[in-house]
Amino acid sequence: TAGNASGITDGAAAVLVASERAVSELGLEPAAYLSDWEVVGVDPRIMGIGPVPATRALLERNRVAFEAVESVELNEAFASQVVACLRELPFDPERVNPDGGAIAIGHPIGCTGARIVTTLVHGMASRGERLGVATLCVSGGLGLAALIERP
Repeated sequence: TAGNASGITDGAAAVLVASERAVSELGLEPAAYLSDWEVVGVDPRIMGIGPVPATRALLERNRVAFEAVESVELNEAFASQVVACLRELPFDPERVNPDGGAIAIGHPIGCTGARIVTTLVHGMASRGERLGVATLCVSGGLGLAALIERP
């Protein structure tokens, strides 16, 4: 319903991904680093839970404690999906979608990943944060988590 599902909206975001070599050669100053990522498959009958195993695996592999993550952008297809993920992921709820999730600001199809990462990076910069996680639940039982670090 309108109160607990993200609206399908128009939107645009741009993310430029470059190697360290290109950044150096072009004299660029990165806004953030994509340190690592994880993609998993889950039972597609359990909608939206994919970020849970993806985030657990990502943080474990990088030896990052949940408490060390300063901001989390959790793809918000439905309010219940976020609640289900937060029951399994021990993030401080105040750190999850601190600038509003897709229910508040929209869910631009085809731009979701770029929108989430852009929102995360700009929010972290405004709060002076260094470490963040962006997650996606994807149709068909996929889940993705990305570890984002600011310089």
